[in-house]
Amino acid sequence: MDKVIPAVRAKFKCSVVSKMVNWNRTPENPFLYEVAMEPVMGGSEENKKFWKYTPSGSLKMASILSDAFEPGKEYYLDFMEAVKD
Repeated sequence: MDKVIPAVRAKFKCSVVSKMVNWNRTPENPFLYEVAMEPVMGGSEENKKFWKYTPSGSLKMASILSDAFEPGKEYYLDFMEAVKD
């Protein structure tokens, strides 16, 4: 019987989006947008519940999508095991 690992949902707030030159530059995608996020702490009852279970951490990632994230907005992050085909 395979072990079932439950999905985990976290809630983070975007703190900054930085525009960088894309290392794999193409005319369609000349820039990367680095996103920095921190876990939510307050501001709503839901955020207080998330803070109780995910009290620390940070996330940085890059995307070619300029409008995927906005500083000050909150986002859910869902983590689940990647099953091999």
